[in-house]
Amino acid sequence: MADHARAAADEELPEDPAPTPVVHYAEQALLGALLLVPERLKTIGLLEPEHFANTAHSALFAAMCTTSPPAPEVHRASPVWPNQLLAAAQPRARALTAAYLHTLISICPTDAHAPAYAQIVRSGHARRVLRRHAGLLAQAARAPGPDPAAAALARADQLAVYLDELVTAFPSHPGSMPRTPPVPAPAAEASVEAEDEERMLLATATAHPDDLPRLRWLHESDFTVPVHAALFACLTALARRGAPVDPITVLWEAQQRGLLRDGLGPAEVLDLLAHPAGSPEHWGQKVLQRALLGQAGAAAARIEALTTDEATSVHQLATGSRRALSALSTVRGRWHQATGNFAEKPPARRSAVPRAPAVRTPAPRASPAARTPSRSGR
Repeated sequence: MADHARAAADEELPEDPAPTPVVHYAEQALLGALLLVPERLKTIGLLEPEHFANTAHSALFAAMCTTSPPAPEVHRASPVWPNQLLAAAQPRARALTAAYLHTLISICPTDAHAPAYAQIVRSGHARRVLRRHAGLLAQAARAPGPDPAAAALARADQLAVYLDELVTAFPSHPGSMPRTPPVPAPAAEASVEAEDEERMLLATATAHPDDLPRLRWLHESDFTVPVHAALFACLTALARRGAPVDPITVLWEAQQRGLLRDGLGPAEVLDLLAHPAGSPEHWGQKVLQRALLGQAGAAAARIEALTTDEATSVHQLATGSRRALSALSTVRGRWHQATGNFAEKPPARRSAVPRAPAVRTPAPRASPAARTPSRSGR
């Protein structure tokens, strides 16, 4: 009983909080450097308040960008600069205090390293925006709508534009390929709707074999049910040989390929091919669209996995993300063949990406003097 009670008590213990991200300390060091030496603002390159993950840090940096620092001799003699910043930032981050500004100054190792701290902050922001893009792509791949393929491809285009920006902003270096193990490609998600569409395709293609040459854009890998994929291969093989195509010849081809095993009998195959309706192209497009959305979801999952590996550099993230999108591009080309959309223009190479929402980072569990304000104004 005692062991049982102890085990139950252990299960109720709260989990240890996640460690504070490294970029949080870089934000603190950068702000401390700029509090110490306001002139360092001219050396850190392009940086925006939204690049900061912590809301209080973002508000403080926004105040630095809009408040004119005092003359150097005044800054050395009195705390005019910190007081000005505190007054400007507190409406957005009420938890900011003068004590925390002094904490930022004490945390900064060397104010001359402000450009390096700023680059770390930009890297953290890039990772968050890329994760946001992957989430939007995954959402578009799952969300129902009048034209889900167009919605998913639009998100993929936005992601591709952002990857171009990352490659420019974060140059390559030795070992630019990501080290993160690839996420296994998810198996095609079978559903009643998907199975029905594939059955209708097989039945109508058997009834209208002259239409099979126009389905060259459809591959066996697009099917969610392996038996359906194998029967489609039987159909296309018969058509390529110029052999007669009807339920009996398809059944014979299936037997020659060893498909009539594991519970699949002749009657089941004939029943599957017995109820055609509509056109093969219509059902083929349904099958291909589902495969396209599946590839979009797989690419999003791969990119999300890359962004969670903190050891992966931003350039490695961009390289790995481009590779993740390559499989989607292959299916995309076949989709445009199927729908006759050959006039699609590539996305313009410009910034048209959603901003990552500000993420408040929990305070490190350190000494009280080094603790980040727990709540920030929004």
